[in-house]
Amino acid sequence: MPALAGSPDRAPRVREMFDQIAPRYDLANRVLSLGLDQWWRRQAIAALKDCAQGDVLDLCAGTLDLTAMLVAGGTRQVHAVDFAEEMLNAGRAKLPPGAPVQIVSADARDLPLPAQSVDGIICGFGLRNVPELHRAIAECARVLRPGGRLVVLDFFVPQSALSRALQASYNRVLVPAIGGLVTGFRDAYSYLGSSIDAFMTRGEFEALCTSLGITARGREMLPPVASLVVGIRQPATVVTVQATGQDKP
Repeated sequence: MPALAGSPDRAPRVREMFDQIAPRYDLANRVLSLGLDQWWRRQAIAALKDCAQGDVLDLCAGTLDLTAMLVAGGTRQVHAVDFAEEMLNAGRAKLPPGAPVQIVSADARDLPLPAQSVDGIICGFGLRNVPELHRAIAECARVLRPGGRLVVLDFFVPQSALSRALQASYNRVLVPAIGGLVTGFRDAYSYLGSSIDAFMTRGEFEALCTSLGITARGREMLPPVASLVVGIRQPATVVTVQATGQDKP
């Protein structure tokens, strides 16, 4: 599984991996982060500001943690999109009856939403798994209304010595061991460390977003293993993106 991280055609196998671990994915997250993953998600929702009350896309929605939090906070409409259908199914029980949520299994590179149709987009620990990331960000720019917010919570390639040390010990040693024990799929959690190595630095990601019409700035979370990036959609422009297979700007 680790060999998939840098491969542009990895999407089908990564989808299969997430479908396999879906039943115990939440438990693994809580154990691995000691519950910090939920605090990080609350910080991400707070970064949406007023956009959180409108129409929000939960991109790479997984088991619907962020979707459930948005609904509880009074979001008018949530579009929960993920390419792993079993992950979405595992999270449905978190939603109250009649929740204003549209759940769709779809690829982040081809969103089933009209242009300028959402006020905000939030993505928790998902974009790292998307091949041709520039296409996914271009789709975010397309569906966001001007002035709307993109909030991304993820593990980027670490830059500081402290972040590198924490990620080296945590993501490459503890995560495969504990994640494998909880879910029975050690290879899936070995993939985490290699996916970070194949991802971008936070600065590169911010530059990519800005080049596609979403002015972005970020910061490290505490502890400094995860980062939060917030982008603002600039006045609508036409962005042409070619499927080059290159993720970095």
